[in-house]
Amino acid sequence: MPSPPNERSEQSAPQPAGIVERLVRDDSDRKRFLKMAGSAGAASFGAFVLAACGGSKKSSTASKAAATTGGTATQNSGTGDLAIVNYALTLEYLETEFYAKVVASGLFNGAVGKLIKDFGRQEQTHVEALKGTAEKLGGTPASKPEGKFPITSAAQVAQLAYTVENLGASAYLGQAANIKNVEVLAAALAIHTVEARHAATLGTLVKKSVTPDGAFAKPADMSTVLAAVKPFLG
Repeated sequence: MPSPPNERSEQSAPQPAGIVERLVRDDSDRKRFLKMAGSAGAASFGAFVLAACGGSKKSSTASKAAATTGGTATQNSGTGDLAIVNYALTLEYLETEFYAKVVASGLFNGAVGKLIKDFGRQEQTHVEALKGTAEKLGGTPASKPEGKFPITSAAQVAQLAYTVENLGASAYLGQAANIKNVEVLAAALAIHTVEARHAATLGTLVKKSVTPDGAFAKPADMSTVLAAVKPFLG
């Protein structure tokens, strides 16, 4: 049976390379993407600059904010991409601990319980990947912070998970313009999309928007992220 016209044209037309592949292979594409990401961030939340990502006044302010919040994100973080990896690792530690406590609470069972366990395992995988990346960059992975999370009811926990996952996705997106190593950038984008899918799934569960920022996701600046996670740090 002949293929429908649309299917034939799609099969015969050259398929564009995936964005991650293009970013890794084509430096001009990567610079163009980073410029766009930086402009979008400035229009909404501003650049998400980590403590050691350069010598600007904004970087210095971010460093002080991290220290005020506990300093775990920048402890032994080094500079540049290593600082970014360790900041992301700190967030993943908190997410992993959160899901572990939710599972232990027994508030969820059946399909939703399985979903929560799957999310927790995926966050733990992110932790291991980021620890390995920090070591590959020649640095020491950030130490695990002690988290504290309110676990009171299924509805409260689901809403908190939705908030946390959206925050995680926006934090990764906010890092894009600061990452220099293409392998680190590809890894960050790969984790970002999983965080966003977690958030969208949880949005369906709590009857909230799966795209809370509309057609374009917004990056979160450092002060926003630190203020949001501070209550969860022991």
